[in-house]
Amino acid sequence: MAVAIRLRREGSHDRPVFRVVAADSRFRRDGRFLEILGVYDPHQAKGGLTLNVDKVKAWIAQGAKASETVKSLVKRAEASAKA
Repeated sequence: MAVAIRLRREGSHDRPVFRVVAADSRFRRDGRFLEILGVYDPHQAKGGLTLNVDKVKAWIAQGAKASETVKSLVKRAEASAKA
């Protein structure tokens, strides 16, 4: 099973909210998932990112592939945790 860490779109039509999830790469974008790893709301003033970086790194250590967007969100979460 190839696991992908990617965004799942939720929210209303004009106000999307994304969940960072670990999902089988064969599942639909907004379909089944294995675990919720965080939430990203691009409309919030302070970035709106709540991400469990430890869980993301644990999934990557087990062989999961993160999307480009998730990689950038992880970098942003790590930078805000250090500051």
